[in-house]
Amino acid sequence: MAGLQAGSPTPTALTVHSQSRVLEVGFSDGKTFRIPFELMRVYSPSADVQGHGPGQEVLQTGKRDVQLTALEPVGNYAVQPTFSDGHDSGLFSWEYLYFLGSQEDKLWADYEARVLAAGVSRDAPMPDKAAPSCASH
Repeated sequence: MAGLQAGSPTPTALTVHSQSRVLEVGFSDGKTFRIPFELMRVYSPSADVQGHGPGQEVLQTGKRDVQLTALEPVGNYAVQPTFSDGHDSGLFSWEYLYFLGSQEDKLWADYEARVLAAGVSRDAPMPDKAAPSCASH
C-alpha cells in the first residue's frame, strides 16, 4: 500500500468512542491502542501544528475536551479527522497512528514539559492568531 513501509502493521479496526474521546485502533500485529482525541489534536501532523520546519511547532492548548466530528479515509494509507475546534488539515497515516498509540506515555510527558516550559496551562485557550500588520512606513 502507498505510504506504508514493508511489513508495517496496518489497521484491522477503527472505532471512534465519542463519550470517552478516544480513537481505538486495532492493528494487524495484534496490538490495539486507545488514542485520546486530545493527543491526536496536539500532535496533529499538519503544518498548522508542526510548522514548516524544526523549531516552528505551535504549542496546542485548550484541547482537553476536543471531539472528533468526522474521520475520512485517505486512500489506503491514512485518515483525515475533523475536530470540534475546526482543525481538519492533518493526515494521520497508519504509521503515525501506530506511533501515537505506542508512544503515548512519552508523548504526554513531552507535551506536559512543553506546556510547563511555556508557562501556560494545558487548558489555556489558544491565543488568537495576530492579523498581519498593514501599516505602511
